Amino acid sequence: MKNWFMLTLIGQDRPGIVAGLTRALFENGCNLGEASMVRLGGMFTIMMMVETESDRTELITLTRPMEASTGIRVHIDEIEGALHSHIEPNYRFTVYGADQAGIVAETTETLARLRLNIINLETDVGGTDENPIYIMHIEGETKAKQEKIERALVELAKRKNIEIRVIPINTLIG
Repeated sequence: MKNWFMLTLIGQDRPGIVAGLTRALFENGCNLGEASMVRLGGMFTIMMMVETESDRTELITLTRPMEASTGIRVHIDEIEGALHSHIEPNYRFTVYGADQAGIVAETTETLARLRLNIINLETDVGGTDENPIYIMHIEGETKAKQEKIERALVELAKRKNIEIRVIPINTLIG
């Protein structure tokens, strides 16, 4: 019987993390599903769905050498695999403004009231130490119309003195 697991790894970034992990999984009969990898502030993290006939204990044993040699921490959860059940984003939001507390919380709360399901969220800080600029990109799915979304975000933009762009995504092009 095949089992699905979510492997989550985090540790200091360095070359070869993905190669080492995926080679060990491949050589032990694991099938990879969806994965998301990112580098944040010098740290590397990955979440990946893994299908295997092994159990959780066997996966822990399989990843232990990588933990020992790289300092990467591994967390493994059993999940129900559901490949190809994607939610396609229909809106992209870009937020720019002076770095200040509450931008992410207030933006995502406003979008949650519009029943937006966030699929991807990325943030960064640009500018200078004296004048930092907060940048956020969100992709999500909602049935709300663009006009309603924009009206809801106008008050937030004024209150936080930020710029918010709403861009519809048409995934059916082509």
